[in-house]
Amino acid sequence: MNEHHEADRTAGDVTGHRVVVLGAGYAGTAAAIQLAARTAKGQGGRHEVQVTLVNAQETFTERMRLHMTGTGQRLAEFGIAELLEGTGARFERGWVTGVDTEARTVRIDDDRIVPYDTLVYALGGVADTVTVAGVEDHAYTLNSPQDAELLADRLGHLTTGSVVVAGNGLTGIESAAEIAEQYPELKVVLLGRNEPGATMHPKAKAYLHTALTRLGVEIRSDCVVTKVLPGTVELADGTGIPADAVLWTSGTRVSPLAAAAGLEVDPRGRIVTDPTLRSVSHPVVYAVGDAAAIRQGYGVMHGTCQGGMPTGVHAALNILRGLKGRRPKAFRFGYYHTPVSLGRNDGVVQFTHPDDSARRIFLTGAKAARYKETVTASPWPTYGRMKKMPASGAFWPRGGRFTRIGNTFGAGTGTGGAGR
Repeated sequence: MNEHHEADRTAGDVTGHRVVVLGAGYAGTAAAIQLAARTAKGQGGRHEVQVTLVNAQETFTERMRLHMTGTGQRLAEFGIAELLEGTGARFERGWVTGVDTEARTVRIDDDRIVPYDTLVYALGGVADTVTVAGVEDHAYTLNSPQDAELLADRLGHLTTGSVVVAGNGLTGIESAAEIAEQYPELKVVLLGRNEPGATMHPKAKAYLHTALTRLGVEIRSDCVVTKVLPGTVELADGTGIPADAVLWTSGTRVSPLAAAAGLEVDPRGRIVTDPTLRSVSHPVVYAVGDAAAIRQGYGVMHGTCQGGMPTGVHAALNILRGLKGRRPKAFRFGYYHTPVSLGRNDGVVQFTHPDDSARRIFLTGAKAARYKETVTASPWPTYGRMKKMPASGAFWPRGGRFTRIGNTFGAGTGTGGAGR
């Protein structure tokens, strides 16, 4: 019996079926809540399904707001146990230190073992601090609230000087704008290989550049950092940029746990999935969010909240399909926007085609700022609705022709929901 058939046989036996979700980010939390809510009492649920959500922190990390934490702004805290309340899911706090795919167990804090029948792997990405010399020792990151607070403490002690934000993707742009607005006495330099907003409509990109300049941010493109030293950022052209603080937002990496466990991963360490979000090497493992290399018609998805939460919900639905003896369905997702905050009262929202290419439509200014805030705050009411009405979480843009790979998917083409 091959492993795919063995996985189907095991999943069909619901008695005591244990689902363990690793990582309580946007995708992992969505998977846990969706699955637990659909199997809880009052939803026609089956208590033989046991859902455990494992995370190192007790509170949910709002990654979309970490640039605010990094500038000393106080944010509301959401307890993970509170988010799960009423679903029947169990929260297990601790660091995941190993996965044994043969024994189907997870090691937590090196002293606890949690068995699983189905695993949802949602240990997302962090800033890549190992590729460039000196970053690990001399740069700040927004990998966690604790890391962001370290940056805030440093900025709070600077009365003058310069801050270099390395990496001019969305995190770098938002961080540079936030630092410049909150600390106008500091010089902020935003540098990277490309222009900020390079994929936006030309008029949206022009607005973004104007807004950054108005905030006093110095934009430097075509820059490659080769080393970070105390007080200096060295570039490939041999020049150096003075820096009293360096925020590193350039590139991401994922936990090496998946590769160490023998799961098939891509060159970036992300778990390679089939169209249903199952690991191609270990079908009882689903991978979601930033931890997964999920291929659509336009290419491999990149990590965002807008795509991460649907992957978590879809994995939960496929697990339930397996428990009912049905085949899992292929995942399809099309992007629809790129919201970028530029301080507290300004922003740009670029609406996109499903393949993430820019449409002609965009918002700017206060309207864009309000839109971005609505998007940033949306997970909480979404999770709340899913607990009461699980089906409400199964609606997202499927992307039409942009997400089709060939004419058929190996595991079925039905997706359900709206927005196909």
